[in-house]
Amino acid sequence: MKKIKPKSKIKKVLPKIKKTEGKLIGKFSHYFSDINVGVIKLSAPLNEGDEVRIIGGENTDFNQMVKSMQIEHKEVKKAKKGNSVGLKMKEKIREGYKVYKV
Repeated sequence: MKKIKPKSKIKKVLPKIKKTEGKLIGKFSHYFSDINVGVIKLSAPLNEGDEVRIIGGENTDFNQMVKSMQIEHKEVKKAKKGNSVGLKMKEKIREGYKVYKV
């Protein structure tokens, strides 16, 4: 009888590099470069004090706290799904960049 050698079990270990994106809450619909304000069309609620992550383009990936937001030039603490809110941005963004709640 022939002896059959068991196949060696090689496990591939891949490093976990990917950051957690969080929950997608909207996309930027406009950016006012002169005042550094981005307008987000919300697909989920957003509150003052939440931390958001902005991802877009080749090099844009940063986190920022929501310190204040406005709807139709009025300061608000909470925004609902479907609202368009203006946020003061710490970095330049572009239309279409995605916004995640972290």
